[in-house]
Amino acid sequence: MPGVEETQAEDEREREYEPGSGILYIFGRQLKLCRERAGLDRAEFGGRVGYSASTIASFEQGRRIPPPKFIDQADDLLNAGGVLKAGKEGVARAQYPAFFRDAARLEAKAAALHVYATKAVPGLLQSDEYARAVFTMWRPLLDEETINERVVARLARQEIFSRTPMPTISFVIEEYVLRRPLGGWGVMRGQLEQILLCGQRRNVEIQVMPIEREEHAALEGPFTLIDTLEGQRIAYVEAYKDSRLYTERSLVREIEDQYGILRAQALTPRESLALVEKLLGEK
Repeated sequence: MPGVEETQAEDEREREYEPGSGILYIFGRQLKLCRERAGLDRAEFGGRVGYSASTIASFEQGRRIPPPKFIDQADDLLNAGGVLKAGKEGVARAQYPAFFRDAARLEAKAAALHVYATKAVPGLLQSDEYARAVFTMWRPLLDEETINERVVARLARQEIFSRTPMPTISFVIEEYVLRRPLGGWGVMRGQLEQILLCGQRRNVEIQVMPIEREEHAALEGPFTLIDTLEGQRIAYVEAYKDSRLYTERSLVREIEDQYGILRAQALTPRESLALVEKLLGEK
């Protein structure tokens, strides 16, 4: 169980990225100062970057999360000299739920990722429609603006597939995840096609754990192993509102052992993609 000090620190980190406070508030103040220095009112500035005056106000007040493209446009248009662009990474982290922000930062720069999925198709493999269905079903309910932001953020994570240096990425996915039609069969069909496309990448291996397997090495739930460019291996373990990163070597080694056995118990990558094609034919 986390101590009082640890819980307080986590609460402070969460508030740092909440709309209307912390990083978003600071970025908004910087944006407003740069706009006023350039002699533009909100309507004129918004017209030049393709946003309404009310949306610009929301960005400046820290109530909405500005997308990366807007930040680049604003920095160039307002001659901010890179000040706004420097805050882009911090602002981008605010798009993620609090429990995932540190993992997202490590994931984006990872040398390798190894993902075990039991609840839904992993975010790195999700199609636009599937991701939207997942966030729409989220409880407590998310508003439309937050759903849109979360979908954009999730799809942006997939840039890692074509990043240089090219990371090695592997997945083990429970078969029933691929048989559960989240969002409907039309959405699921597009998702299965997405998995097939991703599975063709040279740096990606996708394996399916069949339902009929009598032995299973990881019944405790989903996790991700993250290899940093510095050679450290970190484990990200998902749990309800308490997902955590672990660096302690003995604990990480336990999860490594689970993943190694899982890969041996699962279908091979070729057999797995053949199963996905079979499921597509059934829909």
